[in-house]
Parts: sequence; C-alpha cells; structure tokens
Amino acid sequence: MKVSTLRSYAKLIVKMGVNVQKGQDVVINASVNDAYFVKYVVEECYKAKARHVEVQWGFDAIEKLAYKHETIKTLSELPEWKLKKQEYRVETLPAQIHILSDDPDAMAGVDQEKINKVRSTIGPVMMKYREQMDNKFQWTIVGIPGEAWAKKIFPNETKRNAVNKLWDAILATTRVNGDPLLNWEEHNNTIKEKCAKLNALGIKTLYYKSANGTDFNVSLHRDSIFAGGSESTLGGVVYNPNMPTEECFTSPNRHTAEGVVMSSKPLSVMGKVVDSFGFRFHEGKVVEVIAKNAEHKAILEKLTSMDEGAGMLGEVALVPFDSPINQTGLLFYNTLYDENACCHLAIGRAFDECIRDFDKKSREELDAYDLNKSMIHVDFMIGTSDLAIEAELFDGRRVQIFKEGTWAI
Repeated sequence: MKVSTLRSYAKLIVKMGVNVQKGQDVVINASVNDAYFVKYVVEECYKAKARHVEVQWGFDAIEKLAYKHETIKTLSELPEWKLKKQEYRVETLPAQIHILSDDPDAMAGVDQEKINKVRSTIGPVMMKYREQMDNKFQWTIVGIPGEAWAKKIFPNETKRNAVNKLWDAILATTRVNGDPLLNWEEHNNTIKEKCAKLNALGIKTLYYKSANGTDFNVSLHRDSIFAGGSESTLGGVVYNPNMPTEECFTSPNRHTAEGVVMSSKPLSVMGKVVDSFGFRFHEGKVVEVIAKNAEHKAILEKLTSMDEGAGMLGEVALVPFDSPINQTGLLFYNTLYDENACCHLAIGRAFDECIRDFDKKSREELDAYDLNKSMIHVDFMIGTSDLAIEAELFDGRRVQIFKEGTWAI
C-alpha cells in the first residue's frame, strides 16, 4: 500500500473521525502489528496540535495466554492506578481512536465462561467512567487489515494478496479514494437527510418480516429520534464515531420487542464467530436463543445474561441491503463493517442522544425514558434482500419503510 494512501487515511481518521482539537490529548488503541500505520495517525494528531498522544498497545496472542494461565480473580483485578487513569480521562476528555485489525477467531479455544466472568466483573466498574464521559468527548472506530483477519475473508489468497485485497475494500468503503474529507461531508449530509425524513414521520412501532423467519416488532418512544453519520459532543465538536457508517439508528422502548428475529450474517463475539442464529423476544427480553450449533447457542445465552440489560434491545438500525459495503460481496467477520452492510439490531446499551433534545434534559428526565442499560452493546445483522419493514405512526397511519431490503421512502 502506498505511503501517500496510508497518510491520507490517517489524516481522515484524525480530522474527520475524532476531529482532534488544539491542545487536546489523544488515546489510540491498536495492536502491536499495526505500528507501521499508527505512526502516521500519531503524526496527524500532532499536526492537528494535539497536546499529547498515548498509544495503548494490545496483542491477541498475549491476551489469549493470559486467559489460559491466569485465574479469574487475577484477570478481574483493577488496581488503583488503573482506576486513577480512568478518573484522569474523565477530567481531561481525550479524543479516543480505536484501530481494529483483530483475528475474528482470536479467542477460539479459550473458556468462554471464564471470559464472561471476567467481563461481568470489570464491565460495570468501567461503565461508570464511560457514563461520566458520554457525549463529552470524540471517539472513532476504524479498521486496517490484519493478516489473520484478511485470510479469514480471502482464504484462497496468499497472506500478502489477502491483506492487499482487504486494504482495497477498507479504503473503498471508508471513502478514502478521491477527496476523503469532501466525500465524508457529502456522505454525512445524505445520512442526515434520511434521518430527518424518518423523524418527520413520527414512528411508533416498526414491524419486520423476511422469509428467513424474522417476524418481529418493536416500539419507539414518542421522543425517539433517528441519528446517523457525524455526531457532536455537548461542547459542539463534530466527529464521526464509526468509519465506515451507513446506518440511521435509534434506541427503542426496551420493554416492547416481540417475536422472532433471525440473523443474516455471522457475528464475531468474544473472539468466536457464531452464525445461523436468532432470538425470540417477549415483552422486550430475549426468552430464547435460536441456533443450529449448540456451542454457538451457549455463547449467545451467556452473552444475553451478562447483566439485566444484556438480553434487551438498545439499538434499531436501518441500512439498505444495497449499501456500498454489501455491494463488495464480502463478509468481513467484523461488526464495524458487517453492521453497515444491512439492517441490524443491538442487544445491550442504548443511547441518550436518540432522545430528542437530550442535551437539554437533566439526568433525571433522561432516566425517565428507561432506556436500556448494560455493560455490553453487541450489534447483529438481520437485513436480507426481501426484508420488509412497516411503520405504524403515532397518528395511526401505516407507512412502508423498507421493501425488498431497501428504502421505500
């Protein structure tokens, strides 16, 4: 890959992704394998006048060894220095860049029960700090090719060719070709226009049906709004949390999900790829995990029981089946990309910003909406070429939102 292209992508991440402000700190999370690219991102951060850039390095193989050899107690420890570090970030609000290149099967062979117990212990503690930072700082999630990930997608290619092909796909779906900054300005405007149309309808309930067995409905709050593309911090800094992104999303009334919804793509969860699954909902909660594979069923049952909100919906997202990501014909085995290929739902944490004028409401007023709370937020894809979505509006009318997998409005 040309250095000029890598620099262009790095500039897009810093300028349009997190929109680093003069004097702001930046935290980058990345694999040690990504150092060649992280260097360009760090350079761009300093060009944007960042005060300090910290890189938190990770490595799948070392994390796997830790889970293999350490006890649950040791893995769950949060020493005082780690908590102080989080407190410092709450005070300083650094921009955060998450660079993904992970092997979708990185944690295969690791005791899933052990992973669940560790995350169930650490998750609620770390969530307290995240909640204090919500909507106050910029963050973005982006991808670059890892060898194992690339070979998962292109198994018949050499490692080098697989990585190059994945680079091509990432750069295309992230609109890096041409003028990346202009491309994203236009793309954000398109998504905002679609969200405005949805919000003008006044949607009360969404009804989903497809031939794969999905027959499902979920309701929204009267003050629910669809959002998508760029977001703004409470201080007015515009940023793009997901690159790529194609979705118009909102957070539903967590008590209303009813029926069966089937996945349309595999999902990488806790380092394991699960597929051919679905959920049966009643009164908002998952009451049955549907899966052909017993191991996959067990993983999803543990996932949806990690805390009280893990088996309830926190997000409803609309993405046309003919999205640019789906048009690549690739299954990315990575939620950042696959969730933007077609319609999806997410179990777990909901978003305050999906309530109209959330920034003008008190914490008590927002809590009154009873949005779903959880330490997890896991997207799973449900879009198909025949998916139909009908909306019942608060004024009593019925409107077709999706027909044959794509927009009907």
